Amino acid sequence: MKNLRTTCLDYNMLEEGDHIMVCVSGGKDSATLLYLLREMQKSLPISFKLTAVHVDQKQPGYDGRPLVEWLEGMNVKYEIIEEDTYSIVVDKTKEGKSYCTMCSRLRRGILYTAADRIGCNKIALGHHGDDAMETLLLNMVHSGQMKAMPARYTSDRYKLGVMRPLIGCLEDTIRDYAKLREFPILPCNLCSNQADLQRPQVKMLLSSLELLNENVKRNLLKAISDVRPSHLLDQNLRSSCGLDPVTGEPVQPAEGGRNIDIQNLTSLGRGEERTNDEDEFI
Repeated sequence: MKNLRTTCLDYNMLEEGDHIMVCVSGGKDSATLLYLLREMQKSLPISFKLTAVHVDQKQPGYDGRPLVEWLEGMNVKYEIIEEDTYSIVVDKTKEGKSYCTMCSRLRRGILYTAADRIGCNKIALGHHGDDAMETLLLNMVHSGQMKAMPARYTSDRYKLGVMRPLIGCLEDTIRDYAKLREFPILPCNLCSNQADLQRPQVKMLLSSLELLNENVKRNLLKAISDVRPSHLLDQNLRSSCGLDPVTGEPVQPAEGGRNIDIQNLTSLGRGEERTNDEDEFI
């Protein structure tokens, strides 16, 4: 609860009058997210609404009854959307490729459309710190970009606030909490049947790094929010932060101007529009 509360405060995620869609996949992460936001809703001195939304993607063997019973027991407003994305993903994904990219994009479109219909102004996703670290490594290896997951951004198409309140929490902690609370867990029968997926391999890499330092995950997560532009090679980033792009030394701002604090930048690096609707590895 402490890490989630801190993240929500740091990124101003919860505001008076918000109507937040909590995307509940049936996994431990989103169940933990919904439960903790529900607890915060009771204690914070502001008023905001929560609506849990789950997409039944028509996977073989799917049984959503435990999740529905849990949602009803929590006395939270919820909606179950039925869309057969499973058949589309299996049919359109090339052999040997991961189902996850197409599956997540289809699901994301369904959820954004639902949020607009329901009248939500923000969407809460269950991504945690391990997801951010894995995405960082995958993007560095495959795209040559130092890009992880933002805690909060705005969807270009739907103009919805998208936030990840669990981004400061580690997966092991969430797993233990979900087990303690006995949250209902629905298995994913899509990606779990694929071999040689790269995200599980990156998980193994992170676990192996713990042999070097037992705090490696916490330190890597901290590193994402403690960037030193003067010690990186991105010249545009240096310039954006008021540094000489070549030497990395502070540049005296022009008369009437000012150096830019990196903490206040909304877009870093190559001056690209900040869009995350098509993140490859989410």
